[in-house]
Formats: sequence, C-alpha cells, structure tokens
Amino acid sequence: MLFEHASGFSLFRVKEFEEIAALQSSVQKSVSSFNKFQSIVQLVAHAPFSNAQNALDNVNAVSEGQITDDLSTFLENNLPKERKKSQSIQLGVADPKLGSSIQEQLGISCSHTDAVPEILRGIRTHASKLIDNLSETNILNAEVSLSRNFSRGKVKFNVKRVDNMIIQAIALLDQLEKDLNVYSMRLKEWYSFHFPELSKFVKDNYIYARVVKIIGNRKAIDEEGETLNELQTVLDDSNVVQSILNASKTSMGMDVSEIDLLNISSFANKVINLNEYKRQLSDYMDTKMNTIAPNLSALIGETLGARLISKAGSLVNLAKCPASTIQVLGAEKSLFRALKKRAATPKYGLIYHSTFIGKSDATIKGKVSRLLANKCGIASRLDFFLDNQTSVFGEKLKSQIEDKLEFFKKGTFPKSNLDSMKEVSEEYHQQVAEIKKAKKEKKKAKKAKKNKQEVSMETSIEADDQ
Repeated sequence: MLFEHASGFSLFRVKEFEEIAALQSSVQKSVSSFNKFQSIVQLVAHAPFSNAQNALDNVNAVSEGQITDDLSTFLENNLPKERKKSQSIQLGVADPKLGSSIQEQLGISCSHTDAVPEILRGIRTHASKLIDNLSETNILNAEVSLSRNFSRGKVKFNVKRVDNMIIQAIALLDQLEKDLNVYSMRLKEWYSFHFPELSKFVKDNYIYARVVKIIGNRKAIDEEGETLNELQTVLDDSNVVQSILNASKTSMGMDVSEIDLLNISSFANKVINLNEYKRQLSDYMDTKMNTIAPNLSALIGETLGARLISKAGSLVNLAKCPASTIQVLGAEKSLFRALKKRAATPKYGLIYHSTFIGKSDATIKGKVSRLLANKCGIASRLDFFLDNQTSVFGEKLKSQIEDKLEFFKKGTFPKSNLDSMKEVSEEYHQQVAEIKKAKKEKKKAKKAKKNKQEVSMETSIEADDQ
C-alpha cells in the first residue's frame, strides 16, 4: 500500500490481501481498532520530505497524477526487486490517475478498488502508531503547514490572468443595465404627472434624470438665471432648451406638492449616481480586459470579449473551446432545441452582437460568424499562453476579418494567413525586445542609484569619524 502524507511517502505490506479483500466487511470493522488493524498491515519503509517546498512539490505532482523523482526512487528501492515486475506484486493506491502513471512508467501493477480504500483509511487513522518517530502532533503540524501552502499555491495560480474580476464586472454591468432601465421608466412615469411633455424632448435616460433634477417645479423655472445655464450645459442644444421652456408654460401636467417634488428629485439623483457608477465600472472592466485579454479585446471589443469569457466560465475554458463552440456560445437553448427537432442549428450566439456580423449581408452572416469564432479562439489562446501580453495579434486578426469582408463584397483577394502571421510575429518579437531592454535599463539605473546612495553614506560616515 502506498500511503501519501504531508510528512512523506510510506509503504505498507498487507498480510493475506486476497483473503482480506474477500472479507471487506470485516476490514471495515477492524479499521476502528488498532490492535486488530496492526495484524493486517506492516510498515515496509517511510521516506520523509526534506523540507516544506519538497513536500509541496510532491503533493502538487501527486494531485495531478504525476510521478516525482522522489516517489519513483522510493518505490524502486523498497518494493521487492526479485518479484517487482511479477503479477504477484500489486501496489494499492488511493488515486487511479497516479496508479495509471506508476503502471505506465515503472511497470508496477496498481489497484485502487476492493479493500484498498478501507485499508488506506485505516493507515491514515493509525498513522502515528504505525510509523516510527511520527507523533500525532507532528502529523497535525505537517498537515496544517502543507494545506496552507497548497491552498495558497492554488489561489495564486496564474495570478496575472485573473479573469474572475471580469466575470463579476460584466455580470454587475448587465444587472445595472436592467435596473437602470426599470428605474428610468419609473422616473419618467412619476415625473410625467407633473411635466408629461419633457419625455418628448429628452430621450436619453441619463440626461432625462439630470434635467428632472435641474427643473424640479416646472412653474418655477428661472428662464434667465442659473437654471437656463445648467440646461444649456446638459442638453447642449439651445433649440431643445427653448422648446422645454415653452412646453413648461403650456403643460397639461398636474400641480404637485413640495414633498412630492423632493422625493422625485431624490430618486432622479439615485438614477444619476447609478449611471455614473455604471460608467466607472465599464472603464474598470475595459482596463482589466486590456490587461488580461488584450488580443480578444482588440478583435471584438472589451464588452463582447468579457461576455464570452463569462459564458465560457474562464479565459482558460474559452481557450480550450473549439471555434464551433465559440460560434454558438449563448445560443445553447436554440442549439439543443434544433438538435431535438432535427431543424437547422443556429449560426451564432453572443458573437452576433459583433460589428463584423452587424455590417455583413444576410447571405454571408453565417460565414462571417464562423470566421469570427475561429479568430476569437486564436486570440483567446494567445492571451492565455503568451508570456508578454500584447494586442498586436488581435489587431492583425481584426484586419484579416476586414480584408475578408472586402473580399466577400468586392472580390479583392486578402493577404495569405501565413504572410500576415509572419509580419505580426516579427512585430511581437520587436516589442518583446524593447520591453526587455527597458527592464534591463531600469534595473541598471536602480542599481546605479543604490551604489550612489551607498557611496554617499560611506562618505558621510567618514566625515563624521573625522
């Protein structure tokens, strides 16, 4: 039995395994009692980890089903050599992936079924008594230390491309969009009791809320003072301002009390604040997208790129998706309904909102969506796997789609994909060289500054001594 623990690797020999496997229920009962369980297993060898980093590296590899050099050496040195490749030697493991790797690389027959899980559970329960020089306190400390390092490593994985923030930001933007539409409709209905004509002159919801806050009571508008100047600033059209002033004098709206106007103005202020926060959140999301997925942002825009990442679940999931899946992301219901009824499947999902498909003819929308999905897959893979983030590939992919649209419309042949990729590859390597050069110069300047400070400090010390 191979027992992986926070303290190290251990190897146990099970006495009369075939008979024990046949009596699995009795094994389950004996696990709780150490006196009964110690008659079943016997410690063969224990190899403790050298330090915390060595433990973390081995556990990370084992969790992925991979064999480390430490584990390979441990098994080769401690399994019976004369019968190591014989079918009579069988190694019990907890993880089937790890068992497959051991069997492929070392030729050792492995098992993870029958009584193996119960025996390993018993070993884990009585590890402090079965393994020499390993107390319960040492086991607990090793487990706590390793679990913290392991969890910290998982959280920090791919820290430069954290797309969770993008997923939350685009979800919040969608929710704000829905809420603002409802709030703006409610504000218009509420204020229309007092000034119904205003909605004819001001169509934008954000500007409407600002105008409501400025006007307040339509009968008390200052046509020559501060109110007129504020309306001119917000609307930026003197004709519309004059139309609003004329309509306020002949409006069919009812008179409302001061407390009603105060509540309407307060609600309009809330709508204004939400609109401003939505703009700030949109700017934040654009910045994050240009940092995490610059090629995808350059190709289809920040908002649509964020929607694709959110729908796929993460950037790595989007990078793994084939072009056919990216093409129908967001149209899953239509796709499965079409497959069930054996009808025509949808040609596009979220990418329908791209400007490329919007400006294409109806006859070629399917071709353009397929081409765009292919380029989105390439851009997402570049964003995930490139060490030095840049948007040059996304810009080149975008120009390729534009050239293809020209080909569909006018018949002008675009540049070959190979030539385009050679050009952008050279540009990318130039950018990487410039970045490395700038980092090197910055490091050199920092070192020179540090040396200068040390020299000045030594000089001041000598002056003080004198």
